[in-house]
This record gives sequence, structure tokens and C-alpha cells, in this order.
Amino acid sequence: MRLFSTAFCFTLGLAQSSTAGHPNVVLFLVDDMGWRDVACFGSSFYETPNIDRFAKQGVRFTNAYAACHVCSPTRASIMTGKYPGRLGLTDWLSGRREFDFQRFLSAEKLQALPLEETTLAEALKSKGYRTGIFGKWHLGNAGEGPLNQGFDVQVPKWNGCCPKGGYHPPYRMEGLKFKGKKDEYLTDRLTSMALDFMGQSKDKPFFLYLSHFSVHDPIQGRKDLVDKYRVKLATLPPLEGPPFILEGNPDDKAPLSRGKLTDLLGKSSHQGHKVLPQRTIKIKQRQDNVEFAAMVESVDESLGRVLEKLDEMGQTDNTIVIFYSDNGGMSAGNFGNPTRVVQQNQLDRAYATSNLPLRGAKGWLYEGGIRVPMIVKWPGKGRAGVICEEPVISPDFYPSILKMVGLPAKPAQHKDGKSFAPALQGKSFERGPIYWHFPHYSNHGMQSPGGAIREGDYKLLEYFENNTVQLFNLKEDIGEQNDLARVRPKKAAKLLAKLREWRKDVDARMLRPKNN
Repeated sequence: MRLFSTAFCFTLGLAQSSTAGHPNVVLFLVDDMGWRDVACFGSSFYETPNIDRFAKQGVRFTNAYAACHVCSPTRASIMTGKYPGRLGLTDWLSGRREFDFQRFLSAEKLQALPLEETTLAEALKSKGYRTGIFGKWHLGNAGEGPLNQGFDVQVPKWNGCCPKGGYHPPYRMEGLKFKGKKDEYLTDRLTSMALDFMGQSKDKPFFLYLSHFSVHDPIQGRKDLVDKYRVKLATLPPLEGPPFILEGNPDDKAPLSRGKLTDLLGKSSHQGHKVLPQRTIKIKQRQDNVEFAAMVESVDESLGRVLEKLDEMGQTDNTIVIFYSDNGGMSAGNFGNPTRVVQQNQLDRAYATSNLPLRGAKGWLYEGGIRVPMIVKWPGKGRAGVICEEPVISPDFYPSILKMVGLPAKPAQHKDGKSFAPALQGKSFERGPIYWHFPHYSNHGMQSPGGAIREGDYKLLEYFENNTVQLFNLKEDIGEQNDLARVRPKKAAKLLAKLREWRKDVDARMLRPKNN
């Protein structure tokens, strides 16, 4: 493990807990927030003062990962402590339909989190916690919703991927009927209701899962903040570099080099925003979407209100707070329908952000799809104002939270998670290899289905159409531009063998042949 103090995270003292017993837990989950979408993680356009202050109070993980590059599998891994490949819940629910261009059919997948799993919420509830989810579930409808999976309270009664009715009222989700301001923004409404839940949880510890729909599309910011960022953008000097680059499919028999992709970007054949020839698409390179910037700041305000409420309740020193995202930023348009064409005047509705210096986007196994911002505050026990560079991944939350609240581990349940509690305390912590498995065709690009392993500084990607592998040294090449598979064949072979053995161990489901 590597821990370093930083210029903006300078407090190294330990917060003092004043309340005995099990601490409260706030899991603050943002949807589709990229690794560089927070100022303290590198954004110079989005303003996140509350998250930045929070980073000074906890440990900032710079190599934190989601278990999948789309939402439902990551959320299932948080609730169960298991990899999506082990669960068989490997794509967003309900998933995209099959298309003729596919060489294979996607693997079969679960359409809900199995009720036989003991969720994190159930584990905490069984020990006296009051549990509430505010926002997105997306792990099953009706009988497989949050109220059947360990939560006492669910707001809203809606289990889909996106906010029905959008972010501006009138919302079309049960439990969010009008009250208050007619123009109240969804992120603000969910926060207010979550604060009420906190205030009502006085006699027992609470687990608040504030699982925002934001910053997932539809990309709709709050008007006052949109106006603010429109003015800000107009005052900035012209942004450097191209607004978009091309990415191809590395699993093609003749994959396109970066030089060739750059050359094609200027050709008439590769203009516009759609699935382009040679399975290429465009990736956003600038953080200049004012609607999205407004969404980011609304999430930042939400965290600020939660922390202020804890102060008001006298529970700041008795509450573990975790800030996290379920996958990388949406820098590639959603082409779940490969015939979709995005018009020039609609780009800010189709492309949210830039993940630079990371490659790729939501829906990709490159770092832009799976590396996410993460900050953890453990009052009285954890360090403050430090960085941890040791990789961690979403199944790790389950055993880590149990450890932090003083409850016994459940190794038969959270089989794939490893507690990062030692990292919070500055103790020796080595996560070991971490894995990804996505036997599907993604909505966000024309990449082949595949899997990946990261061990130490090295990351190997394996694609399932033509069995192509790529190898990168992330310490030296965070942008994954220098493929070392042919330069380091023994290293590639070793990691590939581990990845394939892991798939056998977890009985991961694979692609199916097409019956043509």
C-alpha cells in the first residue's frame, strides 16, 4: 500500500468519535461520475467544494474501480460482496437487444439480484440498523426491489435505470409527489427526503444509501447552475486539443492504430456522430458541457447538505461516509441502437464529459469505463487527508463496512470482497488481483465483449470475438496507449492464465453461438 499526503489533503489527525456502539453508515453513490469529474480528482471546470473539503477528512483512493463499466452489475457487487461474473448479473437490467452485426449472442444474465443473497442492507438491518435507499436501485422490480432486500424505506418506488420524468418536475415516480417549490430539482428533492430519514433515525444506527440518479442521462442541470456554467465557459480561453477523437475495436483482425484513427478523423467518411465505418465511434475530449457541469455541482451540494445534517444531529463523529461512483463517465454516446444519429445541436445530450487522461468511457474496459472517484471517512479510526494508491473494487465495500462498524465478517457471502479498513488506518494492505467480466455487447461503443485483470501496475484485457489481448503498465501509461502484449509476452501469458482460471473458479457465463 502507498499512502501520501497532498497539498489539498493536509490534515493527518484522527477525528474523535463521541458516541459508543455501532456507527451510522452513509453510502453516497453517484451514477456515471467519471474519475476526473471532481475537482480534487483533477477537473478544472466542474466545481465541487464540498467533495473537496470531504477529501481532507478522509482517505482518497486514486485507484478505485467499479466491478463493471455499466451500472447494475456494480450495484449488485456492492450489495453482495461478489463479482458480477460469480453472480451471473453481468449487464445493466434489462440489457440491450441483440443485433445482426454481432458475431455471437450475449451471455445469459440474471434480471434481478437473487433474493437468496444476504445483502449489505440485510446484514446491517439484522444488527439493529434502520436502512433506507433514496434514489436508484436498478436490481430488480416488484418482488426483488429494495424492500425485499433489506431496506426499511425506499424513495422513490421506481426500480428503473433512469429517473422517470427526468430531473425537473413533474416527476413520474411514486413517492415524489409535489411538495415545496414547483421547480425543485430531483437531486435536491431526494436529498431533502434523505435528510428527513436521518433526522428520524435517532434511536438506532442508520444505513443511508443515497443512490443518486444523477449524473446519469438525461443530461439536465438545474437552471441556476446551468446559467452559472454557461457564463463560466464563455469567460475561459479556447480549450486545447480536438473536441472528439476516434476509437476503434482493438479486437478487429486489423485494428486501427492511433495514427490511422487520427487520420480518419479528418476524412469525410468519418464525420458526424454515429457508428462510423470500421466500427469506429467518437469519444469526447473536453469537459465543457454546461448542463452536465450543473448536474455535478448539484451532487456536490447534496453531499454538503448530508454532512451539514450530521453536524446538526451531533453525529459527524459517529458516521462512516463513503463517496463513490458506479462506473466511469459517459464520454461515448449511447449507441445501443447502432442506427442512431446524434445531430450537431444535440451533442450535449449525448456526451456528458471527458475522462482524460484515461482512455475510453462508460461501457468500455479501458480505465475511463471502470476507474472511479472514491473517498472514505472513518471517524476516530481512519486517517484524514491522505491518498491511497492501492487498487480497490466495489465488492470490497461489504466486508469493509462490516469491519468498520464492528460486525463479524460474512466470508460465505462476500466471497470476492477484501476489507480495505487497514488502508484507512495506514496499515499494510495489498488488494491482490482484481477482475472484470463483460460477455455482452455494450451500448457505448463497438468494442467486443471481453474481460480484464489488474495485478500490481499491469492490466490485461482479453476480447472474446477474436481472442485479442492487450497489456498495459498503468503506472507508466495511465492512458493505455502503449500495448505491451508483444513486448512482454510472458507477462501477458501469466495474466491471461490467471484471468481464465478466475473465470472457471466463479463459473462465469460466456457468449453463446448464433444459430444462423
